[in-house]
Amino acid sequence: MTDVALAVDRTKFVVASQWHLMWWAFRRHRLAMVGLAVTSFLYLVAVAPGFFAINEPAKQDARSAFQPPQSLHFIDTAPDGSWAFRPYVYQMVLKRDPVSLAPVYVEDAGRKTYLNFFGQGYEYKILGVISSTTHLFAPTDSTRPVFLLGADRLGRCVFSRMVEGTQISLSVGLIGVFLSLTLGIILGGISGYYGGKADFVIQRVIEFVLALPSIPIWLALSAALPQDWPATLNYFMITVILSLTGWAQLARVVRGRFLSLRTEEFVTAARLDGASESRIIFRHMLPSFASHIIASITLAIPAMILAETSLSFLGLGLQPPTISWGVLLREAQNIRSIATAPWLFAPGVAVVLAVVALNFLGDGLRDAADPYNK
Repeated sequence: MTDVALAVDRTKFVVASQWHLMWWAFRRHRLAMVGLAVTSFLYLVAVAPGFFAINEPAKQDARSAFQPPQSLHFIDTAPDGSWAFRPYVYQMVLKRDPVSLAPVYVEDAGRKTYLNFFGQGYEYKILGVISSTTHLFAPTDSTRPVFLLGADRLGRCVFSRMVEGTQISLSVGLIGVFLSLTLGIILGGISGYYGGKADFVIQRVIEFVLALPSIPIWLALSAALPQDWPATLNYFMITVILSLTGWAQLARVVRGRFLSLRTEEFVTAARLDGASESRIIFRHMLPSFASHIIASITLAIPAMILAETSLSFLGLGLQPPTISWGVLLREAQNIRSIATAPWLFAPGVAVVLAVVALNFLGDGLRDAADPYNK
């Protein structure tokens, strides 16, 4: 690199904003970039899960109970030896094992079900508003079910239900963190900016909340919810419960930052310039450590997802017919599922993938936001 190019490169960093510096540092974190890609894809699925699903999630088929996954083939070979790119699956036939007489599913090589890209299927709504019938994959014959990840005990498509559960499980994390963020910033900001009696009272409340064991509190509050509540209200209350203990840690961090910033020169200058307290807080103080808040939020979302999954798995969270990853994992609580239908654990793989991706993303944001790690 020549001296001129080196000087231009240095000038770029000198005049760059804080967000540009964060982005350049974040791009050097390869695992964080992978986490960003996976997280973006999962939330894209959460926006329109019906587009990625193949079968209607709630549709039952007693003749397909515990049907194993069907292999997806992409190259269709004709009898004359020619081939074409055309995805298809073989239909499964229920037969008896000649030795054990146990029912088993076998592929019928003479019956193929072809899948169309951007084909037409059952009707769904994008974000509950826009109706559509277009799917990423759709069978040409709607009377033949396609189970890429097998079927459950009622013959429902595990893949479609897992995709549908993405919306609930990931949105619980976002809404729960948003509520925690709101409480944490308001109470932590008041505590750190004003101090005095307000600081004393809020800090005692924070210490009390942090001293509470999270899991027993979640279990107790979830068990107290009426079982006859509608699914929407139950979903909202679960997010509130998960937020009740998640705001205290963030409030303590915000308080510490406000205590250190309220005596800084730029805050004093804004105060002498006649700026209102709300402008000082939201226009000058909060943006100075917004990157740290973003990193904290990203790391808190996986904890919310795991908490919702745990509560629903134990039967104290979301209840059917609501579909979430935790609700789906309840199907895998018996010995038969472990022994003969291991594909029912597929939602657990989705939970692990989402949590790992979000943790990678949070680690990258935390490192990029660290002013001493450039």
